[in-house]
Amino acid sequence: MSKVTVVGAGNVGATCAQVLTVNKIADEVVMLDVKEGFAEGKAMDINQCASLLNFKTNLIGVTNDYSKTANSDVVVITSGVPRKPGMTREDLIGVNANIVQSVCENVLKHSPNAILIVIANPMDTMTYLSLKLTKLPKNRIIGMGGLLDSSRFKYNLSNALGACQSDIDAMVIGGHGDTTMIPLIRFASCQGKAVSELLSPEKQEEVVKATMVGGATLTALIGTSAWYAPGAAGAAVVEAILKDQKKVIASCVYLDGEFGQKDICIGVPAIIGKNGVEGIAENKLNDAEQELFAKSADAVRSMNSVLAEMKLI
Repeated sequence: MSKVTVVGAGNVGATCAQVLTVNKIADEVVMLDVKEGFAEGKAMDINQCASLLNFKTNLIGVTNDYSKTANSDVVVITSGVPRKPGMTREDLIGVNANIVQSVCENVLKHSPNAILIVIANPMDTMTYLSLKLTKLPKNRIIGMGGLLDSSRFKYNLSNALGACQSDIDAMVIGGHGDTTMIPLIRFASCQGKAVSELLSPEKQEEVVKATMVGGATLTALIGTSAWYAPGAAGAAVVEAILKDQKKVIASCVYLDGEFGQKDICIGVPAIIGKNGVEGIAENKLNDAEQELFAKSADAVRSMNSVLAEMKLI
């Protein structure tokens, strides 16, 4: 019996719980929130889809009772303040750091062997904070940002190419930020053919730029952070763990020399299976890509330094 806890019943958390439930990824899903009745109400709404969508997953909603999360295999941390128009992910660091700290402490009291998936923003820094606070083995802390950015990359490529997203192979590495992510256009392909052979350099640059501001574009349109794709991406990482898929997923993980970086959590191609991070696939970056990655790491470290200033690490 597999059990997953989703902390935070906001838009992202509820979508993640819905995908886990409706797609029968986990046997039991617990959705927890601090707001009275909020998780219970959303769980009830999702459960009322059971006869319509033919699922039997046991989904429960609870208000701030971490004992109900006991023995979870995976915990997804979505709780935190979402972005508003004009805000960067970095603007959220002060508030969300305290929330993530509290969540980590509480979930591990009841599920000491759980793998943690961090979605709360700024995601790279919250993942690093979770690792430092919990002192868990590095394979058990995964930041979900690269998979979302990669899905947006594929979306933009599909529009440019007039192709199905499922026919496209593309990945985004680096920090999960509008100026720090690195869409690897040189490695992107459609039905096995390099995108560089299918799109002009100008069109490739347009796709890369659209991908990098993908989150901000949605925030400007809907007035808050996106949730459908982020929630589904979180559920996809959970599925890779529970089903031991050994799948290469762009994930924010701790580096100890890989890609020339140490003591940092940042997006790279990671092999995700039942033990969490089971390896890192080191793509051979060219000099320009390696320089971009180093600059991205510097920017993430700058954000991480705020944690020290707040005396959280």
